[in-house]
Amino acid sequence: MDISIERLCIENGLKMTGPRRVIARVLSEATDHPDVDELHRRANRVDPRISLATVYRTVRLLESKGILSRRDLGSRRARYEPSGDKHHFHLVDRENGTVVEFAAPQAEAMLREIAAAQGFEVDNIKIELFGRRSAE
Repeated sequence: MDISIERLCIENGLKMTGPRRVIARVLSEATDHPDVDELHRRANRVDPRISLATVYRTVRLLESKGILSRRDLGSRRARYEPSGDKHHFHLVDRENGTVVEFAAPQAEAMLREIAAAQGFEVDNIKIELFGRRSAE
């Protein structure tokens, strides 16, 4: 991921404590969409003193500042991704929870046309497709 969560925090005037720096780095390095428990496990590998409560508070703060987006990807737990990631889709495997991000410029263009025909101007497109990976 090429976005620096820590940079966005600083730009939003957030005080960067040690635990917040670790959590921001873990989020920036994530190639998936971790839930809070997974984020806590990863942050704990860097600094075992980071509590689950700290991760929850930090995620809520980053979400309230518009730095993170909460995604419901079919599991009981919310997952998170940087808010700046616009116009992309997710394929979610219902069996194992794997999430694959992909871009679809043709689908995006079609959706914009549909919205325009209804008098809407689209500023953000996010779609989740749920299913199972087919056996090859």
